Amino acid sequence: MSVAPPTRVYTAGFWLMCLSSFLFFASFNMLLPELPDYLTSLGGAEYKGYIIAMFTVTAGLSRPFSGKLADTVGRIPVMVFGSLVCFLCGFFYPWTATVGGFLLLRLLHGFSTGFKPTGTAAFIGDIIPFERRGEAMGLLGVASSMGMAAGPALGGLLAEHFSLNVLFYCSSGTALLSLIVQGTMTETLPPAQRQKFSLKLLRLRWDEVLEPRVFQPALATLLCMFPYGAVLTVIPDQSTYLNIGNKGLFFTFYTVASLAVRLVAGRTSDRYGRVPVLRWSTALLLVALVALALARSAPFLLAAAVLYGFATGLNSPTLYAWTIDLSPAERRGRGVATMYIALEAGIGLGALLAGWIFANSPARLPYVHGLSAAVTLAALVYLWIGVRNQSIAQAE
Repeated sequence: MSVAPPTRVYTAGFWLMCLSSFLFFASFNMLLPELPDYLTSLGGAEYKGYIIAMFTVTAGLSRPFSGKLADTVGRIPVMVFGSLVCFLCGFFYPWTATVGGFLLLRLLHGFSTGFKPTGTAAFIGDIIPFERRGEAMGLLGVASSMGMAAGPALGGLLAEHFSLNVLFYCSSGTALLSLIVQGTMTETLPPAQRQKFSLKLLRLRWDEVLEPRVFQPALATLLCMFPYGAVLTVIPDQSTYLNIGNKGLFFTFYTVASLAVRLVAGRTSDRYGRVPVLRWSTALLLVALVALALARSAPFLLAAAVLYGFATGLNSPTLYAWTIDLSPAERRGRGVATMYIALEAGIGLGALLAGWIFANSPARLPYVHGLSAAVTLAALVYLWIGVRNQSIAQAE
């Protein structure tokens, strides 16, 4: 009797998605270290908190639409739209001569992450079996984190040795490469579910905005991502204050540490359950934020970046996998979108409050990280007390 060959878990489509995600995240992350100074040069130093906040507003508002479209039109069209926005916005940064124009462009740029990652996560949920999902999200996270690491480092070099305009155009070109890669992939939404795009698909009922089954991972995501918004807002200034020339160096250390954890511990939540892993990763996140608050030298700050990377390297893919576990197959796009709404809300609130507390005063940096630590403590309490010890089998 012949035995069917084992099904390949990681297909060409999976690896192409990883490449596309690497390019996409490198594209907009290469701008982050230089945007605070760029906004200051336009006369908007007091609006630094809006750099991330404006981006996350449209990212969050667009999630219900991207989730519905991913479940009706398809995963790939949603991703293509997000990358196209990223490609176009890079060309317009050199033309923003006012603070208002800059903030408007940040608002528009947010549509990119409102669409691309939603389609990506739904695509991965379609092609990866349940028992390997945590590992797959970890590997996808490796690709995304490599983009997040390479982006700021490359952005700092381009701004230092060439010009901001060259940086902006390189960001746009990288998004274009991501777009080209997506054109080689095959749609995974079943043909029976696909519809042609029409404006009526943009009309949302309330039950199409949020997926109630993923409330627990969404709340945990909101609380755990609050510190990231604060870190994105103040770390460039904190790096300058501690005489670190390349403002992207923190993000490089953080992301390399995150990569190491994802490679080694990708299947941890597949084996031990989503919630137990999240409890320990969130506790480590709390320690990292306390270290950031106490950082008084460049080595201390970079050591804190490594701790922060270890924590998020476990935390992020586990939250993604937990969300996909709880999302019905026919509403997977909406389930992922709900989690991303929470993610954007957390990042946006963290960025806004960090900018308000920091107010361009280095003496206030410990208060910014202290607030982030308090929110992370709330997440830890919720995961220990408010969420039952959910095994993988129970999650499904």
